[in-house]
Amino acid sequence: MEGGFVEGRHVAGLGAPFTVENPSTGSVIKTLSGMSLRQVGEAISSARRAFDSGIWSDLPIAARAETLRRYVAGLEARADRIIDLVALEAGCPRFTPSMRSQVQTPLAQAYQIIDLALALPDYEDNPLPISERVNPMGQPYQSLRQYTPIGVVAAIAAYNFPFLTALWKVMPALITGNMVVLRPSPLTPLSAVVFGEAADEAGLPPGVLNIVVEGGIEGAQLLTTHADVDMVAFTGSTAVGVQVMQQAAATMKRLQLELGGKSAQIFLPDAIDKVVPVMIGACTAHAGQGCALGTRIFVPEADKPAIVEKIKAAFAAIRIGGADDLTTQLGPVISAAQRARCEHFVALAVESGGTIVTGGRRPDSPEGGFFFEPTVLDLPDNANPAAQEEIFGPVLCIIGYRDLDHAVQMANDSRYGLSGYVFGADRRKALEVALRIKSGTVNVNGAMMSSYVSAGGQRMSGVGRERGVEGIRLYQQLSCINMGA
Repeated sequence: MEGGFVEGRHVAGLGAPFTVENPSTGSVIKTLSGMSLRQVGEAISSARRAFDSGIWSDLPIAARAETLRRYVAGLEARADRIIDLVALEAGCPRFTPSMRSQVQTPLAQAYQIIDLALALPDYEDNPLPISERVNPMGQPYQSLRQYTPIGVVAAIAAYNFPFLTALWKVMPALITGNMVVLRPSPLTPLSAVVFGEAADEAGLPPGVLNIVVEGGIEGAQLLTTHADVDMVAFTGSTAVGVQVMQQAAATMKRLQLELGGKSAQIFLPDAIDKVVPVMIGACTAHAGQGCALGTRIFVPEADKPAIVEKIKAAFAAIRIGGADDLTTQLGPVISAAQRARCEHFVALAVESGGTIVTGGRRPDSPEGGFFFEPTVLDLPDNANPAAQEEIFGPVLCIIGYRDLDHAVQMANDSRYGLSGYVFGADRRKALEVALRIKSGTVNVNGAMMSSYVSAGGQRMSGVGRERGVEGIRLYQQLSCINMGA
């Protein structure tokens, strides 16, 4: 796919060319022809016409589900190719749990999203008390909630999990009767080709799913401002999310924004044996490029020196390598700019009183690629810039707490609120701490990523929810129908 997928057919891009790099080597994978602004506008118009015609939205949900199951089956048939593309363009090591999260997990969840949507009624009775079900004149009243498609959805995916973040938007939008214009990240556009191929194969009507590929931001800006777009679903940085919200405001678009995070992990005194393995998992998970990863580690002050010594030995054994290397535990970050961001925040951390426990620089090998060592920063407090800003790389911060009140206070001292983690052998105490964390998701002694459980951010980590009942209802308009005798 050189340009995109519009009106049910692949189209050649007529806009500026751009290159896609391989993070594992730093070399150019391919030069693509981006779509022109006019072509992006045509994709939006195609989706608008399809929605207004009712060719998809007027179908019974069971009929949409049948087509979408064929669609997901088409994506499943391309799973090996999707893995190849994600390894190539995103640099995700193919032999790690992160790759399963990239491809196999969202494919399984796609079927579950269909099943969950089928279980939700189009109409629900409002819980009127008996006193309001009959008016003073003795006439009966009934009030219903009606759910209908919202219209045209602009789905703007992220580079770190390009297939997953796209599929999490495409599936709930389509099953609820909406049209979609999908815009992949310019850093990882290659895996988007499968969405168009599977749509054609499954028999999705023309205009129901459109894909626009570009190297710049002009098309994305059009998607967030065009009057024919009713909703924007975006995964990305908080800075860009703020711009999306501002751009969408003039036309009052529905928004689903999953943005940055600086998630806390609190380890109770009876769970310090879990600190090092959990930190390794957070650091090596796609090179720390996950917005919900717990990058602020809070441990009892008295135990921190011993934990730091264990970190040095354990992190020294982490194997750095390219996405195709069978032994790789830690792959590259997405770009030279992202590697420079890691370096910048390590330097800021040290300037502000932190020390480098391990890592903190580019490795000597492998040569080429955008690699950064697995890094742990020992910070004196939570005010350090490395504890306040999302770095989005294999850089973790360890901070000591005096007591659990101090740990909770520091965990909540953040402009972000995407996720949080609490570990404790005493489950009751761990739950008590978790209930005090101000975050869209809080995990106790583990983590969960389910189609049946929603996730979303608080404060500067975003608005709206993905997955779960809330993540499906977000793609629907709500009307209350009130009926008298």
